[in-house]
Amino acid sequence: GALCSAAAALAAAHVPTVTAFSPVHVPTSSLIVPAHRIQNSALRNAAADGGSGDTDAKQEVKAAPLVSGAELEVMLTDWDEPLVVDAYATWCGPCLLMAPEFEAAAKELKGKVRFVKIDTDQEQEMAARLNIMGLPTLLFLDKFEPEEGSTEEAKAVLKDRIEGAIRKDSILALCDHHFFGGPRPEQL
Repeated sequence: GALCSAAAALAAAHVPTVTAFSPVHVPTSSLIVPAHRIQNSALRNAAADGGSGDTDAKQEVKAAPLVSGAELEVMLTDWDEPLVVDAYATWCGPCLLMAPEFEAAAKELKGKVRFVKIDTDQEQEMAARLNIMGLPTLLFLDKFEPEEGSTEEAKAVLKDRIEGAIRKDSILALCDHHFFGGPRPEQL
């Protein structure tokens, strides 16, 4: 449904890719290391709690919650606010560095923009459908409203796709530009 349209738009989009850091390319499934197999306990804990370093953070409600592919698909059909998706992996260093920045941006825009995270290792099919090639990847999605009288259904529109870790201020500036008519950020 709506996700297929969004995935097709993502695959066909020629949106410029901005890299603040070099993106980490997604390895083949044979090279993927689940968080529970990471030997370094500090890195394993950081991966489990989204990079905040607080292992008790799993109990608190996140402004940018982890969602499954099925939950994301529902979000793309039931719109109430713009959506920013962080496609990440628990073994990805830049993803761990960006996690607290993404969460801080989500807290600041709570009620205006919805922020979610999707673990590309756990949701490989969804990552493939969204054409995730490097990590982290941020997807800025908004609702396409068909013209009145049209038989088209509302669906997701990709406003931007950013590969590489960026800071909170850049995330906020991109949201302002794509969702609220602000100027395009000159630097990320």
